[in-house]
Amino acid sequence: QVFPSQDPLDRADFNAVEYINTLFPTEQSLSNIDEVVNKIRLKIRRLDDNIRTVVRGQTNVGQDGRQALEEAQKAIQQLFGKIKDIKDKAEKSEQMVKEITRDIKQLDHAKRHLTTSITTLNHLYMLAGGVDSLEAMTRRRQYGEVANLLQGVVNVLEHFNKYMGIPQIRQLSERVKAAQNELGQQILADFEEAFPSQGTKRSGGPSNVLRDACLVANVLDPRIKQEIIKKFIKQHLSEYLVLFQENQDVAWLDKIDRRYAWIKRQLVDYEEKYGRMFPQEWCMTERIAVEFCHVTRAELSKIMRTRAKEIEVKLLLFAIQRTTNFEGLLAKRFSGCTLADGTVKKPEVPLPSTNPFLEDETGAETDEIVIEKTDQDKPKKPKVPDNPFHGIVSKCFEPHLYVYIESQDKNLSELIDRFVADFKAQGPPKPNVDEGGAVLPSCADLFVYYKKCMVQCSQLSTGEPMIALTTIFQKYLREYAWKILSGNLPKTTSSSGGLTITSLLKEKEGSEVAKFTLEELCLICSILSTAEYCLATTQQLEEKLKEKVDASLVERINLTGEMDTFSIVISNSIQLLVQDLDAACDPALTAMSKMQWQNVEHVGDQSPYVTSVILHIKQNVPIIRDNLASTRKYFTQFCIKFANSFIPKFINHLFKCKPISMVGAEQLLLDTHSLKMVLLDLPSIGSQVVRKAPASYTKIVVKGMTRAEMILKVVMAPHEPPAVFVDNYIKLLADCSNDTFQKILDMKGLKRSEQSSMLDLFRQRLQAPPSGGENPGSLSLSAPTPEQESSRIRKLEKLIKKRL
Repeated sequence: QVFPSQDPLDRADFNAVEYINTLFPTEQSLSNIDEVVNKIRLKIRRLDDNIRTVVRGQTNVGQDGRQALEEAQKAIQQLFGKIKDIKDKAEKSEQMVKEITRDIKQLDHAKRHLTTSITTLNHLYMLAGGVDSLEAMTRRRQYGEVANLLQGVVNVLEHFNKYMGIPQIRQLSERVKAAQNELGQQILADFEEAFPSQGTKRSGGPSNVLRDACLVANVLDPRIKQEIIKKFIKQHLSEYLVLFQENQDVAWLDKIDRRYAWIKRQLVDYEEKYGRMFPQEWCMTERIAVEFCHVTRAELSKIMRTRAKEIEVKLLLFAIQRTTNFEGLLAKRFSGCTLADGTVKKPEVPLPSTNPFLEDETGAETDEIVIEKTDQDKPKKPKVPDNPFHGIVSKCFEPHLYVYIESQDKNLSELIDRFVADFKAQGPPKPNVDEGGAVLPSCADLFVYYKKCMVQCSQLSTGEPMIALTTIFQKYLREYAWKILSGNLPKTTSSSGGLTITSLLKEKEGSEVAKFTLEELCLICSILSTAEYCLATTQQLEEKLKEKVDASLVERINLTGEMDTFSIVISNSIQLLVQDLDAACDPALTAMSKMQWQNVEHVGDQSPYVTSVILHIKQNVPIIRDNLASTRKYFTQFCIKFANSFIPKFINHLFKCKPISMVGAEQLLLDTHSLKMVLLDLPSIGSQVVRKAPASYTKIVVKGMTRAEMILKVVMAPHEPPAVFVDNYIKLLADCSNDTFQKILDMKGLKRSEQSSMLDLFRQRLQAPPSGGENPGSLSLSAPTPEQESSRIRKLEKLIKKRL
């Protein structure tokens, strides 16, 4: 690259022709060509001079570089020489320092070895003297002094581990081991003499000698300590094994309290007599209680296997209750540090849950499940099981819990039968605006009993018995759903009520056409609310059971089938309510289809059949809404299902109204609009608090009733010219069905010949939709569509506004 320059000659894309044309743009400019040539020649000479100067300057650069390199090499050689001199001087200095400090290092080593020797000799003296004293004190049973001395001797002996190759040191070590063995045997013999294992009579007792002997046992082999503890506890519990032998009356479950009363007395007696004899860290009181629990569990298991047929539910629950109370007492008194694993496991804290079953489960059996709608979202912290003694005795009852499960099966069967009998005796709940649709009391009673069973069983076992109990729960949830809920739903009847068209047309206010009475409607709503309560509570019950049961059995708990059963009851209840209201409206729709619509001479107020439909809606819907106030979503489902049932039925009856005159069609359009307004207001009809209808419901009503209005508008449109009529039909209804078009033609009362030509034209339009070129013709044909039609539509709109 060249330096930046404005000269055209320096450009990379230099073009000589363009440059010359720039210098001589015209012929007149050629007159000074000599001057331009001279300037260029001058420029060339200057460039040559510059190039020459640069080339000459570069010839001296190589020579200067070689000279600088030689000077650098000389400087490096001089530097290397100086470094070598410094190194030689450093080595000489190091040698001189070593010679000066050689004597000092020898003195330092001598001092360190002398100190080690003095310390070792001192330890050896202490060891030798300590071993002699230890042997003498052992013979004299001076355990108080031995305890301190033995620990010191053992600590000193550790310093001689690396000198065990020396015979004298090895001999001292063997003497220490022999003294330890002798001490162990001697202490065991002293305890055997003080607490003989034969008989229950204690000849000895606590003494200072034995207390000091326990301190010595702490230093000796741990097996000595374990042997002392084992013998003492065995001797202490020997009386228990005799008093509560299998053949004794007090050994049976009904007198289980006596076992726990005995151990309480023994522990108090131990604290008074022997509490200070054993070191506190031995936890002897807890060890006695734990050994008592192990012995009791083995004895109870043996006697229950022998007398299994005598075990009754009340007896079993009594024994379990007393045992769990005793285990709770142990947890309050002891830490559990002496249990088999030697450590107390910290219970895992479950995550907070919204389960309504998470109430205080240690209360009386009269605790009830109270699941308020407003409290379901508040998380309640479950109680953390913090008893390390849980199951230490009560585990023996688990193989016999089938008796408890069978009893619960029988009790629940009787409970369901009592619910059925109570319902038959008391009848359905009395209709009440404030309390209608309330959950049946039997439902709460059932779940109260479920909670009681679950709490009891979880205290007894969280294994297979919980799975068996869950199966029982499932069985009676299904029975409750079918016997109490589905079994008491009112039965539908097929009687038409004997109403004639004339009576319907002249129907009076307040006439009763609904199939279900007020009491039956309230009963259906009450059953629906109960099923919804059961559905929600069953889901919570499943969560609680999974929390209670062992982790390995969680997958076996599944109440989905029972929740589906309650969902079916809810669906059936809603369907009954829909069918009832739907059937009540049937006679009115039949009357509509039987009216002579071709004879209607003028458009008046809404027709009697509309009044009849509105009357039935106003009778039923407020009752249902008030009774389903607590389950609003199911009331919305009822409204949606009714709209989906009533609107298609209304349209089918609309097709049966034939033939229809122009005025008759206007009257029907007015009636349809009235029904549409009533249906849109259906969720809040007759209510003082006006709520906006759900969007999903409004969409269904608007779509269905708009179709009915479009059908009537097509009927009102003139059928001449046919092409315009067919286009209007396709535009308004967008229904490509021949049957629907045929029904429209029947409603207009056209002759068969006219209908056939219309149908042919309709089929042609479907096969080849109107193109852009045909649209103007269509508009021109519809333009003459008489002002008569528009005037009638305007008149109809005025009537609708007046009606509203």
